[in-house]
Amino acid sequence: MAQKLKFGNGTWATKEGSTLAYNDENNNYKPLPFTTTRDSIGTRVNKQGLIEVVGNDIPRIDYTDSADGVLLLEPSRTNLITYSEAFDNAYWSISRIESPYIADVLSPDGTLNAFTLEISSGQTAGGGVYKTGISITGDNSFSIFAKKKTANYLALGDTGLTNNAVYFDLENGVVGTTYNATGEIQDFGNGWYRCTMKYTLTSSGAKFIYLSNIDGETNNAVQGGDSIYIYGAQLEQGSYATSYIPTSGSTATRQADTANGSGNSEVFNSQEGILFAEVASLSNPPSSETAISISEGTSGANRLLIRQKTNGTIGLVLRVANSTQASFDTDTVNTLLNFKLAAKYKVNDIALWINGFEVGTDTSASVFASDTINQMNFNQGNNSNHFYGKTKELGYYDTALTDEELEYLTSYRSLNELVTELNLNTL
Repeated sequence: MAQKLKFGNGTWATKEGSTLAYNDENNNYKPLPFTTTRDSIGTRVNKQGLIEVVGNDIPRIDYTDSADGVLLLEPSRTNLITYSEAFDNAYWSISRIESPYIADVLSPDGTLNAFTLEISSGQTAGGGVYKTGISITGDNSFSIFAKKKTANYLALGDTGLTNNAVYFDLENGVVGTTYNATGEIQDFGNGWYRCTMKYTLTSSGAKFIYLSNIDGETNNAVQGGDSIYIYGAQLEQGSYATSYIPTSGSTATRQADTANGSGNSEVFNSQEGILFAEVASLSNPPSSETAISISEGTSGANRLLIRQKTNGTIGLVLRVANSTQASFDTDTVNTLLNFKLAAKYKVNDIALWINGFEVGTDTSASVFASDTINQMNFNQGNNSNHFYGKTKELGYYDTALTDEELEYLTSYRSLNELVTELNLNTL
């Protein structure tokens, strides 16, 4: 196998504005960067497990759920909560914030800026903070970081805590009772969890952040002194939560990430080769079609792409001189977990492999003219349908591998690798 480019799997390297390719042949970084753009700051989880801010156009290598790090590419999102960390600000309707404020625990960004929700002496009703006056409809995601102090549950709600609400068990790290919403809880270490309520509204009310000691209840569910820690509230339009967007007095938008244009005509073999990726999606199915490709420039006249459609299917498209030579889609895959796929192209030998299985073929197809393909993109080859997700590894081979090699390349080769790659030890 002649591997020309390899990205990820412990070999990610970055410089300002680009993510560099790794060349296995000489065990050295080769100057074939992606051009990355994001016209705003963004956040990532670093190797130490802490949330940190990165500047405009800096690629985000994120370690939230991977020890090796993944390239995180996300669509544009806006945090509509204008004081995401200052829960003592008059912006919030304050009923249970500890006063005077005592900074006694490190937040997920590693500083002493977490707040405490605490029940006053003699109180028995769960309480916290809430915000009125944010108008939002459609698919929404409401999230916050929380940590148990003495109380077991966090409750997030919109228009009350029995209308659209989710309870989160901070003792065991699981989602509790839900009302007209779904919940997701993600371990951020040191007792912190990111808790997300996902729901759909036709009209919107107050956003509640409460604590409780009884799953699904706030009345008569606490006693004086019960408390939890909170940090980083976020409300965004969309069916899933994206990386944390800090605010301090106004809404804030993290612009979309792009990563395109890696390689040149000397890297790619236009006559045959393999495009390989190990990735995970941000949502399944995606809200818009996404793709990874090799192509000629940005016209899309010549391109090979692997794509995920809005119905959840994974597929392959080969276009030569603006003519579709191969196009097929497979059954759906749970793309929220890491999955491995390889697209093979050679005259009359087009195939797509996913997780160790050949899932689509075309035995009557032309390929590109010599020295046509010159770049790899996180889009479909014509600067549209950008890929948003987590990329653990991205590779290109300049020869069409055998079926045995493709099965090996796209398979998990041990139980330990399967558990590690799919993060099953946390399920």
